[in-house]
Amino acid sequence: MDREHPNISGSGDFLSLLREQGHLPQPTPLRSAGAPAVEITEGTTILALRFRDGVMVAGDRRATMGNTVVYDRADKVLSIDDCSIMALSGSPANAYEIARMLEISFQHYRRSQLQEMSLDGKLRTLSRLIRENLPMALQGIGAVVPIYATYEEPRADTYARPVGGTGEGAGKIYFYDVLGAQFESVDFCTTGSGSPIIRGALYYLDRWGSLPLAKMTREESLELILKMLETAAEFDTATGGYKPISRIFPQIMSITASGITNVPEIELELLYQAHLPGGSPEGNSEGKGE
Repeated sequence: MDREHPNISGSGDFLSLLREQGHLPQPTPLRSAGAPAVEITEGTTILALRFRDGVMVAGDRRATMGNTVVYDRADKVLSIDDCSIMALSGSPANAYEIARMLEISFQHYRRSQLQEMSLDGKLRTLSRLIRENLPMALQGIGAVVPIYATYEEPRADTYARPVGGTGEGAGKIYFYDVLGAQFESVDFCTTGSGSPIIRGALYYLDRWGSLPLAKMTREESLELILKMLETAAEFDTATGGYKPISRIFPQIMSITASGITNVPEIELELLYQAHLPGGSPEGNSEGKGE
């Protein structure tokens, strides 16, 4: 036991330590029967896909409360450390707190152990944070369903799919359910209210398209992501589309052997003009032809 801090035990990880000291709340009890329902802000839609050099992670910018648009510039794609990105769907309040605690946990481990946390350790930490959010998710007011993407140089003793390019097989995509169960996606993943609309399209293109997703160039992947988000915005009111007048663009990050890169808005604007003339119907003042 620490003599200067007698109430701090010498065991347990960083999250347990914070909870023991009262810096993290205890699990929230379920909402009692008959209690009034609370409308909670939610954010959708997010997706990630592997391309030739790594992983591309994207999200629309809309946050909703029921059928009301609360905000159209929400950040749903966050860099957690130098080699990992997390995209958030569900309750922004809980999602941002989970992302913050995940980032702090990685920093604490790095500073206390003088080395980076292993990938398995990072995945388990995120899984536990989501599981501890279960009481809120069961109430229907705080579910968080993230996508976690990372990049690891392939080792000689591990199997990597021959996708072409340098650093092949190094991009990894993981997603979780509300219970914290972890799953790995091979080539693409999408969650949120607009995900059912674009999941089938991504599967079709990956299997029967002219080029598998994992062999696409950076620009080809960006073009595909913009088209998928526009497709979701067309059929899902909770997903925000491109608005050329207000210049609202999706948030997109890529992770490769060179690190994490935030795709600038000017590049997205040029891609929209080149490949999606007119943008989203909600942002096109002339409307769609009949």
